[in-house]
Amino acid sequence: MSTIILLAIIAGVVLWVIGAYNGLISLKNQVVNGWKQIDVQLKRRHDLIPNLVNTVKGAMDFERSTLDAVISARNRAVGASGVQQTAQAEGELTQALGRLFALTEAYPDLKATGNVAQLQEELTSTENKIGFARQLYNDVATQYNTKQMQFPTNLVAGLAKASPAELWEIEDSAERAVPLVDLSTNKRGA
Repeated sequence: MSTIILLAIIAGVVLWVIGAYNGLISLKNQVVNGWKQIDVQLKRRHDLIPNLVNTVKGAMDFERSTLDAVISARNRAVGASGVQQTAQAEGELTQALGRLFALTEAYPDLKATGNVAQLQEELTSTENKIGFARQLYNDVATQYNTKQMQFPTNLVAGLAKASPAELWEIEDSAERAVPLVDLSTNKRGA
């Protein structure tokens, strides 16, 4: 009878180890998949940017430094690797694109061009998809990191070659800054 109990306990422990190991591997694969989803959207973004720059280049010839900054930021973003380096490069690219979009507003003829409007809309849509992909990635990476640290799963983490996943964080303080919105109409003295 005691042999049966001992075998049952051993079988229970083995089943638990297998379940914990498989759970960690599943989360690890979800983290990799989440990163690949971000990568797909970033590639789409990187592919759209040269089209936008070429479309506005003729009308914005004297704004050459802005166009060069966008292309330079794009090239750094394409060459970035790892979560932290990619996040930083993409933040710089977002700022450069923001300056380009602000400049296009100053050119009514350019703004009225269907190609520019369409490319801006596609980039905006892609930015939204990137945001959702980042959120999914961070959610899954957080689950994975938490699971690795929780007892007793942390006892199996080494077996599964689990290591903490980096989270996508805002590196640039300008991106982190909260915009000032003042809707007050202080005209009491008037």
